[in-house]
Amino acid sequence: MVRGVYIHIPFCHQICNYCDFNKFFFQNQPVDEYIESLGKEMALWKEQLQDAQIETIFIGGGTPTSLSELQLERLLTLIHQHIPMNHVVEFTSEANPDELTLEKMQVMRKFGVNRLSMGVQTFDQDLLKVLGRTHSNEHVYKVIENAKKIDFPSISIDLMYGLPNQTMEQWKYSLQEAFRLKIPHISSYSLLVEPKTVFYNLMSKGKLSLPGEDLEAEMYGYLMDEMKKQGYSQYEISNYSHEGKQSKHNLIYWDNDEYFGFGAGAHGYVNNTRYSNHGPLKKYMQTIDQGEKPLVMQKEVTFTEKMEEEMFLGLRKNAGVSLKRFENRYGQTLTEAYGKEMEELIQKEFIVIENEFVKLTRRGRFLGNEVFQYFLR
Repeated sequence: MVRGVYIHIPFCHQICNYCDFNKFFFQNQPVDEYIESLGKEMALWKEQLQDAQIETIFIGGGTPTSLSELQLERLLTLIHQHIPMNHVVEFTSEANPDELTLEKMQVMRKFGVNRLSMGVQTFDQDLLKVLGRTHSNEHVYKVIENAKKIDFPSISIDLMYGLPNQTMEQWKYSLQEAFRLKIPHISSYSLLVEPKTVFYNLMSKGKLSLPGEDLEAEMYGYLMDEMKKQGYSQYEISNYSHEGKQSKHNLIYWDNDEYFGFGAGAHGYVNNTRYSNHGPLKKYMQTIDQGEKPLVMQKEVTFTEKMEEEMFLGLRKNAGVSLKRFENRYGQTLTEAYGKEMEELIQKEFIVIENEFVKLTRRGRFLGNEVFQYFLR
């Protein structure tokens, strides 16, 4: 059963130095036409959408809040027109702090958006400039104030560590500022330098100074400890929340369940097939105008690949992988499928079996990618 919908808005008023998502500088782009194409794409999936039980919708980017109020209203109208809303419990939009006005928030609330995911990344003004971000801390405080003023049900921010020349003191300060906001969810990731980014080009030229592995590990350890002290539960390698405020949409990914992906460069997983859309706007929109889904790749997931994904996605969650669910899904026990790997990982104290779940130990969380490799054949 398909449970989620992801919708991609690929426009940005500023391109960040670390971002490798499909995105385009806003100026002179066919933004209104793109929004109409999104509606047409959703219509092409009408039959599958009607058969699904959609629980979550996530508008990501790029920057959804780069849209004007009218454009945002048109997008949300099309979403309601094409996506069955009767089972939706979580409706998220990503946001930039310097673009999310009170008026845009009110439009979102009018159409049922009940969760904001805001890209803060750091509260250090110098590091914000290094990242290519244009907002200030005052923008963040104002957005949170406005969101609380109109009773926005859930708010999350993203923070990054392992940034160029970032010190432990800068990291501690960012966390302290985040805790002052008293919001129910925080996502925190280490910087990954991806190809086709400004940071990648700088690194290739030896001009990007990053913290070493030891300092990055210290930052992660401090993050986990402080989150716990502040009353946040870690429910996934990079995500922390108050009770009942976990990201239900992202849990669909980590539960290895299916979801639609709409928009230029979006990815989806439907009917046992992973797919991706054309990234270039012209190609994406032309294909839709011809009455065809804008698919550039489709791959049916094999039985073995499904088991692999069950493991490396499920182990990201603190709850881990359910032994019972694995056996029900794949007709064999976890020990039958991965006995040798499990034994070795238990010996290394990277995983543990507790209450019928296999989960990462604290040590395993520091070396998650190494653990996941054990389940890839």
